[in-house]
Amino acid sequence: MTAATVATNHVAPPRSFTTAVHHTLRLTQRSVLGRLRQPAALAPSFIFPLFFAALGSASFQRMSKLPDFPASSFLNYTAAGAIVQGVLFAATSSAGDLATDIEQGFFERLLVSPVTRTAIVIGRLGSAMVVAISQVFVFLGIFLAFGARIETGVVGFIGLTVSGALLALAMSGLMSGIAIRSGSPEVVQGSFPMVFALLFLSSSFFPRQYMTGWYKTVASWNPMSHVVEGMQGFMNQPLDVDQFLRAWLIPLGIATISIMFGLRALSNRLAAQ
Repeated sequence: MTAATVATNHVAPPRSFTTAVHHTLRLTQRSVLGRLRQPAALAPSFIFPLFFAALGSASFQRMSKLPDFPASSFLNYTAAGAIVQGVLFAATSSAGDLATDIEQGFFERLLVSPVTRTAIVIGRLGSAMVVAISQVFVFLGIFLAFGARIETGVVGFIGLTVSGALLALAMSGLMSGIAIRSGSPEVVQGSFPMVFALLFLSSSFFPRQYMTGWYKTVASWNPMSHVVEGMQGFMNQPLDVDQFLRAWLIPLGIATISIMFGLRALSNRLAAQ
């Protein structure tokens, strides 16, 4: 009898909430340790955002002198975009690890174990949030060292950290759902350009007020623009309710949908076994 068949026929006993939380934390810990053991896979999510930020700051620094520029410096402006870019890289990489677990059979071993089913998905999302929080700390530390300022102080720092964690939850939920449905790391990696295009067709690297034509139209409708602009508000503007609504509620709404998608993909995979 295969592990898949056992997983299908096995009726798991009722689990308490405490047990589910314990399983989720243990799987989150495993995923985080797995990330740390693969520095080559984790490094791009730190290196590329910093590279693009340095390139943009060197190229467009004079724009910050314009009277309607939304930040005191281009370095201040691009900090939020770097965080979002790093989160997208890390979320995709985490989902790729999940697809690898499925491909190599570890996923089926989890299914025949006493582990709570939802913990298999939520644990992976938790690790993406841990990585995202570490990225916010690292990126802001480097940006501050090179002269950037968080105009809203400690509250702004907390706002950026929470926003990064929520965005990681949203994007890792989406990519994990794709990983569970496909069971292929290649499919996960192949889906990344579509997600990354949302970042470049947003105001992450260039203010919307200087865009024209279809590019401005797409950026205005792109939810990523509003998330990034909310995060940029924490860096550059006095605290306002609008910043929290855009930087927190939008990724939270996307996260709710993406988690449902991931859990539905898990349910369908179990039913198909």
